[in-house]
Amino acid sequence: MKTYFKTFYHWIDERVQLEDLVQFLGKKYVPIHRHSIWYYFGGVSLFLFIIQVVTGILLLLYYKSGEELAFESIQFIMSKVQFGWLIRSIHSWTANLFILTAMIHMFSVYFEKSYRKPREITWLTGMLMFFLALGFGFSGYLLPWNELAFFATKVGTDIAGVVPVFGKPIMVFLRGGQEVTGATLSRFFGFHVAVLPGIFTVLLGIHLVLIQRQGMSEPLAREEALAGREKTMPFFPNFLLRDLLLWLIVLNLLAILAVFFPWELGKKADAFASAPAGIKPEWYFLFMFQTLKYIPGKLWILDGEIFGILLFSAGGLLWTLVPFWDRKSNRGEQNKVITYVGLFVIFYIIVLTILGWTA
Repeated sequence: MKTYFKTFYHWIDERVQLEDLVQFLGKKYVPIHRHSIWYYFGGVSLFLFIIQVVTGILLLLYYKSGEELAFESIQFIMSKVQFGWLIRSIHSWTANLFILTAMIHMFSVYFEKSYRKPREITWLTGMLMFFLALGFGFSGYLLPWNELAFFATKVGTDIAGVVPVFGKPIMVFLRGGQEVTGATLSRFFGFHVAVLPGIFTVLLGIHLVLIQRQGMSEPLAREEALAGREKTMPFFPNFLLRDLLLWLIVLNLLAILAVFFPWELGKKADAFASAPAGIKPEWYFLFMFQTLKYIPGKLWILDGEIFGILLFSAGGLLWTLVPFWDRKSNRGEQNKVITYVGLFVIFYIIVLTILGWTA
């Protein structure tokens, strides 16, 4: 058996120079320190994206986009297709865990100041992928064409529509018209299975290449303390095997969630029905939704809702561009203001999410 494997390996190596890749991976090292555990969340996010793609393709074999067919096709998948309910449940749970792990990865990079020079582009591609992940969640939510998704999409696109100047065209573009209809469903389907995955894959490729070229960043305090006496582990096979072990744990967690807490379908959307009481967005939009409820109807010359949307947009832009205005970290100095801002953002998101969930 070993002889056959070596023969096959040499056959591949002669054609694709596999040995060069193995040697390259063997020379890659990962820093070891008390924050090293946060490195693994990037790999877990990648693993969850792969599961999303695989389960999404399987669902796509039976899903039919259209106002009259979408809900029934999901019903068919869940009741008639063998293990269809399980694949859909895994896909839905993976979407939520994907955004959660991506958020954890983003905050860990932020607190370790890993966005500093020369990793600004790595941070920017990561942030763009995070926004696309939110777009995956928003567009995919409508595809079952159930009651909750229909009205949540209506509320979400209404909020986008109140932005001055650009809001109305954006709303019409997202909906494919003035109202949420079958055209909206078709448009969101196209975003979810083609446009967003295509852009995401390109950004992911750039992100991974940059990480391989630049290596993994170390916290500033550790760089100052060790100054050339760093502890490391080989990327291959040590770090990779640890990564794969964590992937296996996450896969088991997904299986438990999908089996014991299967994703419900609900009622079919009816555009003429009244919105159900207490309608809420998904948990990753809940803190913004709850904030808008607390803002007064009028603030100076602006409507409260417009003020809230502009505030979140400005905050998201500043967060994305942090490598360019945090000059202190770029000089290799500690910047406690950045840390306090990050802690405030986490506290704010958690508190407002809990308040929105329990309201």
